[in-house]
Amino acid sequence: MRNFTYSIYILFFSIISLQAQNISDDFEGNSNITNWLGDDCEMNTTFANPFQTGINTSSTVLRYADTGGQYANIRFQTTTNFNLTSNNVFTLKIYVPSNGITGNQPNRVSLKLQNGTLGEPWSTQTEIIKPIVLNQWQTITFDFENDEYINLNGSNQNPIYRNDFNRVVIQVNGENNTNQVVAYLDDFLYNNPETNNPVFDDLVWSDEFDTNGVINASKWHHQTQLPDGGSWFNSEVQHYTNRQVNSFVNNGFLNIVAKKENYTDQNVTKEFTSARLNSKFAFKYGRVETRAKLPDGAGTWPAIWMLGKNVNEAGGFWAATHGTTGWPACGEIDIMEHWGNNQNFVQSAMHTPSSSGNTVNRGGQTISTVSSEFHVYTVEWTSEKMIFSVDDVIHYIYNPAIKNASTWPFDAEQYILLNFAIQSNISSNFNQDTFEIDYVRVYQQSALSTPKAGVKKKVALIPNPVKNKLTIQFDEVQTASQVTIYSIQGQKLSSFHMNSEQETIDISNFSNGIYIVKITDEKGSFTSRFVKN
Repeated sequence: MRNFTYSIYILFFSIISLQAQNISDDFEGNSNITNWLGDDCEMNTTFANPFQTGINTSSTVLRYADTGGQYANIRFQTTTNFNLTSNNVFTLKIYVPSNGITGNQPNRVSLKLQNGTLGEPWSTQTEIIKPIVLNQWQTITFDFENDEYINLNGSNQNPIYRNDFNRVVIQVNGENNTNQVVAYLDDFLYNNPETNNPVFDDLVWSDEFDTNGVINASKWHHQTQLPDGGSWFNSEVQHYTNRQVNSFVNNGFLNIVAKKENYTDQNVTKEFTSARLNSKFAFKYGRVETRAKLPDGAGTWPAIWMLGKNVNEAGGFWAATHGTTGWPACGEIDIMEHWGNNQNFVQSAMHTPSSSGNTVNRGGQTISTVSSEFHVYTVEWTSEKMIFSVDDVIHYIYNPAIKNASTWPFDAEQYILLNFAIQSNISSNFNQDTFEIDYVRVYQQSALSTPKAGVKKKVALIPNPVKNKLTIQFDEVQTASQVTIYSIQGQKLSSFHMNSEQETIDISNFSNGIYIVKITDEKGSFTSRFVKN
């Protein structure tokens, strides 16, 4: 099979206003890009997703077909220039099937910024190039603060100090050729999570499940009371109990066990039992990480999720003291749901007054080992958006353009729920299965990660991710800048002064993971993150 060849110019052309410097399009009707234009190519912005797999199971995508045009492109252009000082990250999803390409160009994608008001907009161009893989959806991130960039004009300054860009060009596998390519694009987003979001580096609550026996009652509440009508929501057919046979800790793992057994409680007999746990900890904004292995089989339905502390749900831990609001006005955050009749798929979703029940606000990914291996299910919750991922692979971002009580009831505390439900289509051969959880951890922003004025926009960490040698680079000489590296748990690992424009340090002895770099000068301090691979 020949390599992927042609360069796509995706010049996003639309006369739009950059409200809050955020631009997005999911090609399913949620967009503030109003007018796409294709040059020398075939384009369809409502094409049925032919590869609903991996990190992208959305219904529609943008299909681009270059049939040999030398400079094929699609584009939009803004009336307000990009402010890279505050937002400097662009992301998109891309899928390029190998059977739709000709030629032998390297497999890569680049994002270029240009000044579209000029007669020759490319003369101002800056560019980031990233490798891509054929035959799979992947999220590509272009970070004009931290990634290596190329200025077409070598005399131009660092792009984050420029304010003349109003055009985006995305190019696949080079330009100036007549090769052919079919590509699918989705979930374009202009945002900067690194600078707009806090760094959630402070572990504020967790359960490591390191004591055998009963569940820690200081951390968890068994929710067992049946809702009105004697049946759980969504046609679940189990009783939730507080018995140790349905929930216990063993060898460092929480076991939530669903069993087939006749069990009578609250004058109602059911054929299945399981457990539903409420955390006795509630919080606003942060990162939740849960490492878990899921049950399998049609009719099994485990979930890791959150509800507003103010929900008036009968039998919930917080209901008696804080239950003032019904569902979905309280807000629901589904970090992970898994249905055994769709075995290799996990989903995240948001339930609000604007979208509840069979919500449209959802995304997921295909993982073949959800029931045979442990995976880390994560949500990052800020005042602006929710970012959902599995093993650090993002599959859904919820960031409504208008945030009000209908779309965003997420400006108040929420608590965590863990449960294993049984659906009415459970197999007649089902006897019991287990939802295993290694840990639940909640991180929030510490004082360490609070940015101040000063060096914030003058530092690059290169490369990122990094293997052995990390270069910290300033765009101008700093006066006695103090550099301190911390683990994600806040442990101080290294500290030194910088009196020149760049410093390269050896991190080969660091374990793989995320690290915090705090840089302080006479004006204040700034933190950034790097990933050690």
